[in-house]
Amino acid sequence: MIIFSRGVRSQLYIKNYFSYELVHSKINSIVIGWGHKPTADKARCYALKHNLPYIALEDGFLRSLALGCKGAQPLSLVVDHTGIYYDATEPSDLENLLNGSGGDLEGQLQSAQHAIEAIKRHDLSKYNHAPRAAEKLLGDASCPRVLILDQTKGDTSVTLGRADAESFTAMLDDAQMRFPNARLFVKTHPDVLAGKKQGYLTEAAKRRGIAIIAQDVSPLSLLAQADVVYTVTSQMGFEALLLGKEVHCFGMPFYAGWGATHDRLTCPRRAKRRTAEEIFAAAYMLYARYVNPVTARRCDIHEAIRILAAQRFQNERNKGFHACVGFSRWKRPHARAFLQSTTGTIRFFSDWWKAIKWAQANGGDVVVWASKCTIGLESSCQTMGVRLIRMEDGFIRSVGLGSDFNWPYSLVLDEKGIYYDPSRPSGLEDILNTLPEHPERAELCSRASALRGFIVEKGITKYNTGVDAVTRGDFSAKGRLLLVPGQVEDDASVRLGGCGLFSNVDLLKAVRERHPDAFIIYKPHPDVESRNRKGRIPDEEALRYADRVVRNVRMDVLLGIVDEVHTLTSLTGFEALLRGIEVHAYGGPFYAGWGLTHDRIDFPRRKAGLSLEELIAGTLILYPSYYDWQTKGFCTPEDICYRLTQPKGQMRGKFFMRTFAALREKIRNVF
Repeated sequence: MIIFSRGVRSQLYIKNYFSYELVHSKINSIVIGWGHKPTADKARCYALKHNLPYIALEDGFLRSLALGCKGAQPLSLVVDHTGIYYDATEPSDLENLLNGSGGDLEGQLQSAQHAIEAIKRHDLSKYNHAPRAAEKLLGDASCPRVLILDQTKGDTSVTLGRADAESFTAMLDDAQMRFPNARLFVKTHPDVLAGKKQGYLTEAAKRRGIAIIAQDVSPLSLLAQADVVYTVTSQMGFEALLLGKEVHCFGMPFYAGWGATHDRLTCPRRAKRRTAEEIFAAAYMLYARYVNPVTARRCDIHEAIRILAAQRFQNERNKGFHACVGFSRWKRPHARAFLQSTTGTIRFFSDWWKAIKWAQANGGDVVVWASKCTIGLESSCQTMGVRLIRMEDGFIRSVGLGSDFNWPYSLVLDEKGIYYDPSRPSGLEDILNTLPEHPERAELCSRASALRGFIVEKGITKYNTGVDAVTRGDFSAKGRLLLVPGQVEDDASVRLGGCGLFSNVDLLKAVRERHPDAFIIYKPHPDVESRNRKGRIPDEEALRYADRVVRNVRMDVLLGIVDEVHTLTSLTGFEALLRGIEVHAYGGPFYAGWGLTHDRIDFPRRKAGLSLEELIAGTLILYPSYYDWQTKGFCTPEDICYRLTQPKGQMRGKFFMRTFAALREKIRNVF
């Protein structure tokens, strides 16, 4: 194998895009190049001279969040053994697929329709960093709106698409002649906006008085406002087809010549008539290949869409200015990662009043670690008209405790309240109340079911601590076996959600009073056991109400042998529901009040009766943010569950923080 392109060699998972193993050998068997770059010309000549097969690589149609020049690794590549899709002067694998008998293609159409709808719903394109276009950027629909797509001078897709500068002039002429009463707009290419390259139409549009769209906006949101789209070879022309727009092509892009577009040129090789859906199935599903950056495994387009959708959502949510307050120094890198955006600015403050003033001056928001939020901060934000966002650990956090400086893979950002405070609405409560009517409910529930199966099979919990294994036979239980998970007594979830019970002893008493004949296992909270937090009970006191105290046992192992879980607000109750265990809630945890638990109190705001899959979908898929520290990008809960099962699945804090944790443990052992 010979790779001529340095860019190809720098791809992290290049070998994963191939269905066969790539090995470096003294005997050259194939030559790999990147599209039609100068290095590719050398590669083609070498392959021809030595009678070796040549494989062309190129970015796929759903590539990444940010631009490749910014260092973003691709989720998608095309691998072409014949030509390359944008070269209309010769055949390509894509062209051969579309000219074929259609067996494989026809079998993909239903899946293609689902993928197209997801792409439209999540506003996805090749690059996905740009914000949505402003409403009515192209005006209202009182008259036709014609969008003319400019490209960069000398772009290979133009020259190999059998076009040149005259093609752009002819395109502009045709649009003005064919639509004399329409509003015309020229969309400038992002590279022209950045000053890196020149376009074909900027000066001509100015001379003719045609409006120029210079903003860098997401392609689909702009195309949605147009009635007619003109292009030479831009991928946006195909995206316009997916939106049902009338598309005029003045070059020969991969989607022209099949009867789906109005074409100035012809291509005799393209003999079949194809719909936009068929072209999509061939190009995006059979031709392009996808690799999940977290698992480094080949995946299908639906998984790639989920990853890009998560990244785009987080990027959009995090844009603008964020004034962070209430973060210890070791948590600041976590906040910075989970608030990152291609157009975001983050600043940390120790004084919340200064944070509010800075946020107000910049039209931004204040982000506070949820347990550090005060009434004064909240009321001041309301008075100053500044949005307040609470940040807290997610439900699938790490391998090891946060108090031992293990970095989180999951955090939540809540603009209404926080999930562990039942006294007020929260973002999670809103999500769960509306989930039965969610437009993606069926897909979300399917993902939730698969996620549940993986979590249970792999024994994943919030902290994933403990090593000892136990069986039901280790307990002399004649009746039902009850687990009471201890909690951190000064934790905000206990203070705000205890609903009259505020200590582990109070909880044990209540459980024993209700179940005098049951066998009760008490498991102290790992943060309390490590003496990082408050809530420790001497064994002799705990055993007045419990039959056994267990330590250093993996929670998933315990959940595999008990009949019921009795808890104040512990996440263990939710983890028990995942495993089909009966749960009794004595406080106000987020998972109570939906018809899945036995509740001591009422929850009048929680009106929806949920299935377990709906609860999982809202709690694990829609509410939290997930960040992978290895790839340094947002991802999905499925990705993080995979990461946590890997031997090197945990990121630790910096050296001095780890040293502090080790020293702290030694001091504890002394005393």
